[in-house]
Amino acid sequence: MTATESTTAHTAISGSNILLVSDPHPQVRAALRDDYSAYLLPTDAAERESFLAEHGADIRVAVCSAMAGVGTELMKSLPNLEAVMNFGVGYDSTDVAQAAERGIVVSNTPDVLNECVADSALALYLDALRQVSAADRYVRAGKWESEGSYPLTTRASGRTVGIVGLGRIGAAIAQRLEGFGCTIEYHNRNEKPGVPYRYHSSLVDLAASVDVLVVAATGGPESRGLVSAEVLKALGSHGYLINISRGTVVDEKALIAALQNGTIAGAGLDVFESEPHVPEELRAFDNVVLQPHVGSGTVETRADMASLTLENLRSYVSTGTLVTPIS
Repeated sequence: MTATESTTAHTAISGSNILLVSDPHPQVRAALRDDYSAYLLPTDAAERESFLAEHGADIRVAVCSAMAGVGTELMKSLPNLEAVMNFGVGYDSTDVAQAAERGIVVSNTPDVLNECVADSALALYLDALRQVSAADRYVRAGKWESEGSYPLTTRASGRTVGIVGLGRIGAAIAQRLEGFGCTIEYHNRNEKPGVPYRYHSSLVDLAASVDVLVVAATGGPESRGLVSAEVLKALGSHGYLINISRGTVVDEKALIAALQNGTIAGAGLDVFESEPHVPEELRAFDNVVLQPHVGSGTVETRADMASLTLENLRSYVSTGTLVTPIS
């Protein structure tokens, strides 16, 4: 049996065996409605409880988004679940530990979003250092005319940049930064063979060595709070933090304190700990660029993600295998 297969012998799957947990994309929703007549999980708590009591045992395949996955309690309510199709590269909102214990296979959508997420990371990098958004606000408020020239910013080219998580997306970010003449260093769980960048086994050591720290690590319990107060202190008062991964990877309270105290110079954030909530303190900083988790948010990339999600679904329904299973 290959890694893509369910541990359950594959038998025919119908629409009454498929559950759309969350609504990641119109293309996915339309296909599940028109091609499979799949169930849609109710959002109302009482309706959801009633639905799961009646239909939970019938569900063998769940389709979800990276933001609203098949969590611990929902997975427990689906005793015959075999596979989870995850729209997104991150799958930390799905209980993958329980899935592994129960032999439930999980797919995601790698590679198709690498370039757009890397583009977003570069945009945050340039904005944080050159203060594009803040300068825009300065002009719109009439301050250029009333208060004079905007204060000088920080050079973005030729910097030393540390990448936390040199996977597919991290490597794409590094490639773009090399075009700006930047020196790349990185931290991973393990050193990657054949990589031309300097490796740091300690994240604190990496932060102390670079001007900008770009976080592209995988989310989940193992990486929660990885960028700690100690790491931010090592980054220093002239250093910048860019987070394009998951909000939980950064200790948000420590980040707010670091910005309030001038421990670091600024930040560019696409993700937050309790989305869509963004702390008032972060919204108040003029040296912080904020995005509403839109790293992969282009028409082209979301369409590609939808196509790959459906490819995984169709493959599993017809053969019991996944196209892009998580490792």
